[in-house]
Amino acid sequence: MDIKVKDSNGALLSEGDSVTLIKDLKVKGTSVTLKRGTMVKNIRLTDDAEEVECNVDKVKGLVLKTCFLKKA
Repeated sequence: MDIKVKDSNGALLSEGDSVTLIKDLKVKGTSVTLKRGTMVKNIRLTDDAEEVECNVDKVKGLVLKTCFLKKA
């Protein structure tokens, strides 16, 4: 069972890729807002084709929806 993970433009994402946010996102449970254009490095794929895990400056173990990401 090989899951194909794609960004908002349909580009294939793989483990360790860098992505850019295409929309400001509020992080639930914190007062942090990730701004549009923020670069997220070294993503990890999950079992869900619509989600990736990553670490951002202030938030560790964050799960982001791929519809808000663009491959860098």
